Amino acid sequence: MNFPWYRLLFALAFGAGLIALLRCGPEKPETKAPDAETKKYTYLNHDDSVGYVGMDACKQCHYDIWQTFIQTGMGQSFDHATKAKSKAKFDAHAAIYDKHSDFWYHPFWRGDSLYLAEFRLEGRDTVHKRVEKVDYIVGSGQHTNSHIFNLNGYLHQMPATFYTQEGKWDLPPGFENGFNTRFSRKIGLECMSCHNALPGFVQGSENKFTHVPGGISCERCHGPGALHVKEKSAGHLIDTSRFIDYTIVNPGKLSPDRQFDVCQRCHLQGNTVLKEGKTFYDFRPGMKLSDHMTVFMPKHEGGDDEFIMAAHAERLKMSPCFIRTNAKVKFDESALRPAKGAMTCVTCHNPHKSVKVTETEVFNSACSNCHQAAHKTDFPGASTLLCSESEAKRMAKNDNCVSCHMPRSGSIDIPHVTVTDHFIRKPVDVKKEKEQLKKFIGLYAVNEKEPSALTKAKGYIQQCEKFEPGNLYLLDSAKRYLADASEKDVRDNFALLVQLYYLKGDLKKVTAYAQRLGEKEVLEKVLVKKSYGNDDAWTAYRIGEAYFSTAGASFALPYYRKAAELAPAVPDFLAKHALALAGTQQHAEAMNVYRKILNEYPKYVPALTNLGYLHLVQGDVAKADELYNRALALDPDYEPLLLNKVGLLVFQKDLKGANVLLDRLLKKNPKNEKAKQIKAQLKTMK
Repeated sequence: MNFPWYRLLFALAFGAGLIALLRCGPEKPETKAPDAETKKYTYLNHDDSVGYVGMDACKQCHYDIWQTFIQTGMGQSFDHATKAKSKAKFDAHAAIYDKHSDFWYHPFWRGDSLYLAEFRLEGRDTVHKRVEKVDYIVGSGQHTNSHIFNLNGYLHQMPATFYTQEGKWDLPPGFENGFNTRFSRKIGLECMSCHNALPGFVQGSENKFTHVPGGISCERCHGPGALHVKEKSAGHLIDTSRFIDYTIVNPGKLSPDRQFDVCQRCHLQGNTVLKEGKTFYDFRPGMKLSDHMTVFMPKHEGGDDEFIMAAHAERLKMSPCFIRTNAKVKFDESALRPAKGAMTCVTCHNPHKSVKVTETEVFNSACSNCHQAAHKTDFPGASTLLCSESEAKRMAKNDNCVSCHMPRSGSIDIPHVTVTDHFIRKPVDVKKEKEQLKKFIGLYAVNEKEPSALTKAKGYIQQCEKFEPGNLYLLDSAKRYLADASEKDVRDNFALLVQLYYLKGDLKKVTAYAQRLGEKEVLEKVLVKKSYGNDDAWTAYRIGEAYFSTAGASFALPYYRKAAELAPAVPDFLAKHALALAGTQQHAEAMNVYRKILNEYPKYVPALTNLGYLHLVQGDVAKADELYNRALALDPDYEPLLLNKVGLLVFQKDLKGANVLLDRLLKKNPKNEKAKQIKAQLKTMK
């Protein structure tokens, strides 16, 4: 990275007199935060040279705040799987059955370690059993505890969640209704960077970490603290009742929009599109969130009653309270607290104190500050509230504004939980709303008024790929923003055009774009960047997939190789590279790649399967059998594995065993034509 001019400016300022400023503060401080256009950094800890110190360092001076913060949902968001961390019940009912996959799951303690057993029964016989140690629990337990296991730094979610409000075990969100991915759902940087303090992530992977912290820390809202600790340790103090301390961010001294952005970084869950060159590490409190990412949500006519779990910011911004308050208040950007009078998240929430121990009157007071009564009644406390509801109904609700105007209900993405809807409005008949036809209007950007055409295109493509696969009309919307008439258009929009037509299933169009620029150009000049999102690696992989299906392994090989080079810690990319090597009769090289995968991630079933096949081709039946059995213990339903094992059993003249596996495969997937053909052939054999 080139040494930027602002670091030189920072160094000169720091050496030439900033120390004196920090000691005393100016007589008339400039508390107005410069705009991004006039100065890149307002706060000194925005510079990427300033590191994170961890919550224990903050605790040394801010013990009282730390003591309450660690009891909040943020403070308890993530930790090692211990009995103290778990909020789950482990009784006779601690079992989950997935009728779609025919797997049972049983969580249990063995000493101080938590495990999850997956098993399948045929009658009273256990025909499959896999046990994995739980390494981490994610979730404070206010709503859920979900479970993660770690293998060589690779993190995957496990197929068991405890829902604390109902006190029951069930499959995690997204694993239901036939979508159980068992032990293979990757926990990536996007997930981890909101459910935890910032982790150490391995570039060139999807879900490999060097370290993960234990819970959301102070620095997620205040920014990295190394400079602040250094200056305070040196005795450079500031009277923060009069001045802004620019070594650390106090969200209470940010403008309303920047204060909102601190919360929106994680409490605006949706379809997040990173800006060009940005990562999930880059945003720091006090920065403009839309400079780093745009969060899209689908808009449906008649869909105001539906929301997802972490949609607090989006729902609040829909509220008349928010719209009217922030429209009429004149903000003084030069004030010490420019958000005073605005409606933001901290109008109602103290982020240092758990909502579980916050008195109801705290929230009611936030309402009464604006909604003063026009008349008095005999109902206790009614003289301070403007409410048109009858006293009887108010008494039934304990005169609680939130219970009527922010009712608790289920989110559309998390089962078995109820959450407070932050869309503040007059009580509505939700049942009536749900009966309305939900017509898709389009995607809208919650945190940015006018996103660029490229950002909109990414939004529609990601909506299709991540959230609504099969809804190809989203891709048609994306194409409107992506020109491809000229060679320059194709080069400028290459990755998105490839992704769009790959998702459409138009693989010849994908290869046509690659041919239009030329293989040498694409491999040596276009797809060259390593990144946290593996964008160029994914593009190479998609082109490889298109060529593999339309032209064969030899055409796909250079693109699979490029994907593996750019993202060497993504087993899927390496496995396709090995498959193409094997398809071009480069068996020794393919076997080396499979061994590399298994050295990195020993439980990767496709590598075990295909390496076993290559050993069988070479005549090493015993090694093939060993690898197949290892793979079957991990996944008894992986169809290529079952077919390979059937082939080995036939080679060993174990026709009965081969028929058992074929019956198992066809029971799960009656449409597997290859299995049907082999089954028919076995009937002719003695």
